[in-house]
Amino acid sequence: MKTLKKSEVSLYQWKLEFRRMKTTLLAGSLALTTGLFAENVIPAGTILPLQLNTSLNSRKSTPGQIVTARLMQDVPLPSGAKIHAGAKLVGHIIDGVDARNGSGAKLSLQFDTLEVSKQRIRVTTNLRALASMMEVEDAQIPKTGPDRGTPENWWTTVQIGGDVVYRGSGPVANGLRVVGTPTANGVLVRIASKSGTKCRGDLGGNDLPQALWLFSADSCGTYGFADLTIAHAGRSNPVGQITLASEKRNFNVRSGSGLLLRVK
Repeated sequence: MKTLKKSEVSLYQWKLEFRRMKTTLLAGSLALTTGLFAENVIPAGTILPLQLNTSLNSRKSTPGQIVTARLMQDVPLPSGAKIHAGAKLVGHIIDGVDARNGSGAKLSLQFDTLEVSKQRIRVTTNLRALASMMEVEDAQIPKTGPDRGTPENWWTTVQIGGDVVYRGSGPVANGLRVVGTPTANGVLVRIASKSGTKCRGDLGGNDLPQALWLFSADSCGTYGFADLTIAHAGRSNPVGQITLASEKRNFNVRSGSGLLLRVK
């Protein structure tokens, strides 16, 4: 057997110690990641601003069909962590009723899994607002002529629901009331209730500014659809189940439409 020299023993011990430290750091990192997205780490009341990847068609969508949406803005959490834009929310179609003989159409679905950095986090959500693809596009275009010749980060735009975003150094405002601030890919505002609707303001003391992407602080219901309502938002039984309804015809919520989901 070969006898190691003193210098070789020291080098060998150093390598062992380095590997031990590396393993410890990796384990710690994994523990932090797992802890960050453990059950209940996304507090009730947290808003998820999303864009549909899948169309919702009352005539063509079938039970069990997978539905996905993409998170469009970093979502800050009370812990100081963030759910980064690009995360995928996954759900499925539960049931649908085709419009026939003058009867209305319905489509029920549920989102239940958030995929973040190869992790799958179980969530229960309800629907606060839904906007058509055209409304989403319109909210990203400046309303006044001179803005069309200025850099995008200085545009003044109008959110879905009416809030005005003064980019550059300005606020997000509802009339004369400041409700938040712009960010690189959306806005951070304090969520507000809307008079005459069931949409509530902050829940459970979660009054931190929320990521609403292209939506206003009090956005509630549907935008840009002629005959479409949120028949069941998922707040009450069956909790998490969302039902969209039209009284007169079939409907198609195209991929690219925007939605605000609230974590239960």
